[in-house]
Amino acid sequence: MSTPDLYLQTAFVLNSDGRITSTREPGPSRGPAFSLVRSTARCAWAVRVDLPQKLANELDNLAREEAPALDLQDTPVHADLYMSLVGGRIESGPAFTFPDAVAQPADIVFIEDLRLLSHNFRGWTAGEIPGRSPILAVVEHGHAVSVCFCARRSDVAAEAGLETATALRGRGFGPRVTAAWALAIRASGRVPLYSTSWTNDASLTVARKLGLVAYASTWSLTG
Repeated sequence: MSTPDLYLQTAFVLNSDGRITSTREPGPSRGPAFSLVRSTARCAWAVRVDLPQKLANELDNLAREEAPALDLQDTPVHADLYMSLVGGRIESGPAFTFPDAVAQPADIVFIEDLRLLSHNFRGWTAGEIPGRSPILAVVEHGHAVSVCFCARRSDVAAEAGLETATALRGRGFGPRVTAAWALAIRASGRVPLYSTSWTNDASLTVARKLGLVAYASTWSLTG
């Protein structure tokens, strides 16, 4: 079952105190200073490990007062206080789970050779392949045109990362390759997850076409 806690544990490496030590990516960053995840049933949050203990305690106390979200687009009750304490940039959006039944799309390729990505997706390195796998792609004329991979991955769950060549967007490649990735993640014994921002219309369209179910909303302060 997808929960706010599962999102935090998939997105971030947490220490024994539940503090964020880094993002859970092949090339990790230090992550947000504060991240709050709310479903209609519960809330979960995490504070970055380098914040002073007094500040971390203040954020914890405020987060404990947050109620589950009746509407996932609602702003947290203490949003202004979090901002005054931490500052930085707000990032927020829905977190989705996949329906029980996902149709297997045809003509999807597992990527193990970077040459398939080099034409439309520059910047990939061989060292990323293990941490991003499984990597699924729609391939046309010998080149990947849409690719779905693990943006973040733990032993329990993985979150999708999706890229489609700019000139080839709008042809339905994104939902196809994401569905194939979700099935591959399930076959590995993990839970497939998908999240985006409230303003990313293209990503929200993919979620809608796949029939994804919003189980939580995320609200984080970076910086």
